[in-house]
Amino acid sequence: MISLDDAVVAKLESHGERFEILVDPDIAARIRQGEEIPVEDAVAALNVFENASQAERASDETLKKVFKTTDFEPIALHIIKKGEIHLTSEQRKMMTAEKRRQVITFIARNAINPQTGHPHPPQRIDMAMEEAKVHIDPFRSLEELVKDTMKALRPLIPIKFEEIRLAVRIPPDYAPRGYGDISAVAVIEKEEWQKDGSWICVVVIPAGIQNDFYDLINKISHGNAETKIIK
Repeated sequence: MISLDDAVVAKLESHGERFEILVDPDIAARIRQGEEIPVEDAVAALNVFENASQAERASDETLKKVFKTTDFEPIALHIIKKGEIHLTSEQRKMMTAEKRRQVITFIARNAINPQTGHPHPPQRIDMAMEEAKVHIDPFRSLEELVKDTMKALRPLIPIKFEEIRLAVRIPPDYAPRGYGDISAVAVIEKEEWQKDGSWICVVVIPAGIQNDFYDLINKISHGNAETKIIK
């Protein structure tokens, strides 16, 4: 369980009743986004309250009426996922800024300007989000936020998600390291080890990281690798 000093109130109102639990806002946000985290790791007390500030517990009768159980774990999960989590202004500001950074990073790595074939710099995406007045809810999933952000950006800047396929040949001296480094950043569709010890593969990468991928290949092979875009 977490410290009371780190806890905020998560509140749910249902059937004319109010239920509150004490949670860590960061862990609660991760649970809402689908991570499987033990409830005990997210709460400061194994109690459901009518009023947490006054330590007034909800009665078993009320819990059964609304949740059909008195077990803490399913009730707490329901409150975390469906209820309102009270944050201080500083907590909300920090969580929103971090989620915004994640959205910008994801779009910069996975999207391109179709007019140039190159990714948009993170600063350009950030400015366009400001212009479009994109709202970031820190408790929504990254997938949902990216989808809504892309919809808001398209009227302002040319942007789309795109993947590219590349054929890569790594010379024998660098092939063992190349396999590990490349598989960490790309989807390997095909691969083949040659008799001379070189390694050939076909990979799929987000178009937005194309330049970074070339830099990685050159670093691995000291500039001796071969790459080719497959249409």
